[in-house]
Amino acid sequence: MARKPKGTSGSTARVHDQTLIRGNGGELHQLAEGDTPVMTTAQGGPVADDQNTLKVGPRGPALIEDFHFREKIFHFDHERIPERVVHARGYGAHGYFETYESLAKYTRADLFQRAGEKTPAFVRFSTVAGSEGSADLARDVRGFAVKIYTKEGNWDLVGNNIPVFFIQDAIKFPDVIHSVKPEPDRAFPQAASAHDNFWDFISLTPESMHMIMWVMSDRAIPRSFRFMEGFGVHTFRLLDAKDESTFVKFIWKPKLGLQSVVWNEAVKINGADPDFHRRDLWDAIQSGNFPEWELNVQLFDQTFADSFDFDVLDPTKLIPEEILKPIPIGRLVLDRMPDNFFAETEQVAFMTQNVPPGIDFSNDPLLQGRNFSYLDTQLKRLGSPNFTHIPINAPKCPFAHFQQDGHMAMRNPVGRTNYQPNSRGEGPREDPARGFRSFAEQIDAPKVRLRAESFADHYSQARQFFNSQTVPEQKHIAMALTFELSKVEAPVIRERMVAHLLNIDEALGATVADKLGMEKLPKPADAAVTPRDDLPASPALSIIQNGPASFKGRKVGVLASNGCDGKLLKALQVAIEKEGAVMELVAPKVGGVETADGTKVAAKHMIDGGPSVLFDAVVLLLSQEGAERLTGEAAARDFVADAFAHCKFIGFTSAAVPLLAKTGVAPDADEGLIALEGPTSAAKFVESCRKLRLWAREAAVKL
Repeated sequence: MARKPKGTSGSTARVHDQTLIRGNGGELHQLAEGDTPVMTTAQGGPVADDQNTLKVGPRGPALIEDFHFREKIFHFDHERIPERVVHARGYGAHGYFETYESLAKYTRADLFQRAGEKTPAFVRFSTVAGSEGSADLARDVRGFAVKIYTKEGNWDLVGNNIPVFFIQDAIKFPDVIHSVKPEPDRAFPQAASAHDNFWDFISLTPESMHMIMWVMSDRAIPRSFRFMEGFGVHTFRLLDAKDESTFVKFIWKPKLGLQSVVWNEAVKINGADPDFHRRDLWDAIQSGNFPEWELNVQLFDQTFADSFDFDVLDPTKLIPEEILKPIPIGRLVLDRMPDNFFAETEQVAFMTQNVPPGIDFSNDPLLQGRNFSYLDTQLKRLGSPNFTHIPINAPKCPFAHFQQDGHMAMRNPVGRTNYQPNSRGEGPREDPARGFRSFAEQIDAPKVRLRAESFADHYSQARQFFNSQTVPEQKHIAMALTFELSKVEAPVIRERMVAHLLNIDEALGATVADKLGMEKLPKPADAAVTPRDDLPASPALSIIQNGPASFKGRKVGVLASNGCDGKLLKALQVAIEKEGAVMELVAPKVGGVETADGTKVAAKHMIDGGPSVLFDAVVLLLSQEGAERLTGEAAARDFVADAFAHCKFIGFTSAAVPLLAKTGVAPDADEGLIALEGPTSAAKFVESCRKLRLWAREAAVKL
């Protein structure tokens, strides 16, 4: 068999301890023992650098002549049909964006010129790694993509619920997504990162460590779309009427405050209701409790950017809010669900390059690559360059151009003239004054494939994030890392990850190593830049420290039985609704219960289908006979045990004490168990629920 020269493309295999390469024609070629095949393009050309896009200088914009990146991202964008490669599991809603005050000082973007003006919007929330049919509560990044239909074209702010990302350069995007997707030889795990491929890639990619802290935190298992932040991730520019630039970062903050679930709870929610997030958004909008976020901006100039020891073009970094306070500039309200899921939520096409005049890009290499990639993605997924003819993607402002024909064209230029310039004076013309203009940045640098030295600190902000968490949140990160790495089969991968963790927090690394049964700690990973230990904690990075001031938007599950106190049930409903929350009745039978005064009340859930993981707080509203019956039902015991284990507030009547005892919960175990002694106690219970969780209980539970 002829030896295949280095540089030939194709797949590899092992046959009788010989490494073989399969060529594009199907032929097999043998490599010399110990040889590693050279990476090539699909055309067979050897690749010199697969880590960086071709840029103008280390910090400059990406170049369109980068054929290797173009081919790599082109192939990646076309790997799936018709489902999205990433963000396949999504759910969307219509609404509007309302501007607070004019931002004409900073930008000529039309939607920011007039206070109080409302602009139509569509938002799609999603997970990243799972397929369209995966469950909502996977541990994952959440997409937060907003399409605002401005008077000067669509603006797509395509972000996530996490302000940083795994990689610094878009050329690595296919790799990180390949690694987190189901392993190709076995097609599992689905919607999960707990496997060798992902952690092998991450352990070899130090720049991912900041993002890993976020993904292993409770940010990756949000309670609801309504209770999570959204981030534009990248640094953008605002341009004023004189084309003067101000750097900007975009942050969506939920009016209802932040909230997540715990991992044990997420696993059970996925089993009880895999559409938990979808149902929550649907129910909220259908009931008139419209979700709302404020758009905040961090504005800064070049001098401020240069004052940091990290690079604002680095998408693995953030600017702490304590250093640069976000300014609220408008609000987003979602008030209408799509008429048809496929036509709107599934066919909506978001592209980072969709910006109105007055908003511009920075040279962030991940953003530059995304701008290049998204058009390919929509062409492959929606099957035609005319995807803007689909109503959800069409602008709502007047538009005119000479683009014509193509698959499924719904409209074409009218008349004889379909080109420009023309001597007839027909058709649209460019407008230098109103049209989009890029910031005239002066760049004088060689064409290179390099990563800027200012991108080299991979651990300092990861450490800052961890140090900014409360004790329960730090514990959750350690638990998440332990769980994920326990699913990794190769010990060397686990060791590499612990070596990285030691650079973030020694106690964290030692805890994970101990839980994994590692007898000896590895030495900390080599760091290109010595991690800083003087960055102050940022309370804004903690979910618990940014919880709500009320119980508004939350849900109480009332487990009731025949013969329960009807007046107390009514008082609970009044108090819960006054708070802006929702009460749902859980009963032994879906038909409901009959209270002690003979009133029949319909139930939302049968006990077997309404576990406590679906609620933010619970009440045990039982008669003595009802409690005796429920103590014999596993679903009822689990209802109480899970609520207690997940640190939720539990209201109970005296008749419910036997059910508490059966689950091993003492009625005076902690302040989170609240005895309900008549209608007047209902308001007190709801007031206690504003804390959402009693985290002090977690140490005693030891899930």
